[in-house]
Amino acid sequence: MRISRLLAVICLSAISTLVSAQLQQGISPNEIVLGTIQDLSGPLAGYGKQARNGMLMAIGEVNEMGGINGRKIKLIVEDSGYDPKKAVLATQKLVSQDKIFMMVGHIGTAQNLAAMPILFEREIINFFPLTAAREMYEPFHRLKFSINPTYYEQMLDGLPQLVKQKNVTKTCALYQDDEFGMEVLRGAQDGLKIWNMTLAETATFKRGATDFSSQVARLKAAGCELVVLGTIIRETVGVIGEARKSGYTPVFLGSSASYSELIHKLGGKVVEGMYATMTAQIPYADDPSQPVRFWATKYKTQFNEDPSAMSVFGYNAINVFTMAMRDSGPRPTTTKFIRSMETIRIPGDVFGSPPLKFTPSKRLGSNASRMSQIQDGRWKVVSGYKTQ
Repeated sequence: MRISRLLAVICLSAISTLVSAQLQQGISPNEIVLGTIQDLSGPLAGYGKQARNGMLMAIGEVNEMGGINGRKIKLIVEDSGYDPKKAVLATQKLVSQDKIFMMVGHIGTAQNLAAMPILFEREIINFFPLTAAREMYEPFHRLKFSINPTYYEQMLDGLPQLVKQKNVTKTCALYQDDEFGMEVLRGAQDGLKIWNMTLAETATFKRGATDFSSQVARLKAAGCELVVLGTIIRETVGVIGEARKSGYTPVFLGSSASYSELIHKLGGKVVEGMYATMTAQIPYADDPSQPVRFWATKYKTQFNEDPSAMSVFGYNAINVFTMAMRDSGPRPTTTKFIRSMETIRIPGDVFGSPPLKFTPSKRLGSNASRMSQIQDGRWKVVSGYKTQ
């Protein structure tokens, strides 16, 4: 009897060890551990907090419904302050100490580039990073999944439409003197080639600049009727404000980096008429769509602030993860999740996001973008997606 009991204990211990060994890092019988790195204290803290809140809202809904195949989602949030060095330290903690299954919605281009080697060495997916840099899906890596069309592609598609619509003869560009700004510039240059046009003038500024008087004067002197902006929030408001102050009223077109409710909140009437490329729309509380109004009200009730496009991004990232994770079955692994992402089809949503499709050789879900304009103090969608 003693021998039988001993054998039974040994067998149970062996089975338990085998089950634990078979489970992927970040996966336990009752839990899935995800990690995200946001800017919660730096220059993009508004974006980071909104993305985090969107994720938490979606996770709450999933967990209330019983989780994914019986497992609840746990999200561990780290703050990089928008500093790549801090992003590296946060990644190391999430990977080695917290043992995350996946990195979701990490904000920032430089931050993601610094973190990805650490993730990939441990076979951890970098899922839907919050940046429109092409390095998030090129060069190809099986552990990359991205949904944001690049700033280059946004300008390549959006600028020719606006040039034709406004009958523009002279287009210029004002952009931040870094890779982000250069992506906007290249897209504008190539977009104009469709109409056999070139930029009439360009001007740059250093990150953190607050005075744009000389750049605006230069574009005004060149007679530019449309100005492409490689700017984010503060710079967008500053450039347009300087232009209006000098009596210069061209059409302004920004990228998704300047598609934010903060533009019209900070700029007021100064930014009326500005255009920006975008995908998911800002969910205003009085949106004509009842599902959007319901979602926005629920978000504000939970977080005591209005949602933004970044809130939608975080929310959607978790929902797509949930779809693929459920499809991976009761014993999920990284390999099974990848296979699921390469075969499932993700439809558009109530926020107007485009459908997503990944394949064994394609890691960008969609390169489609559309356009909005600030009208009466809020962004209004003014164009649809081009057929992909």
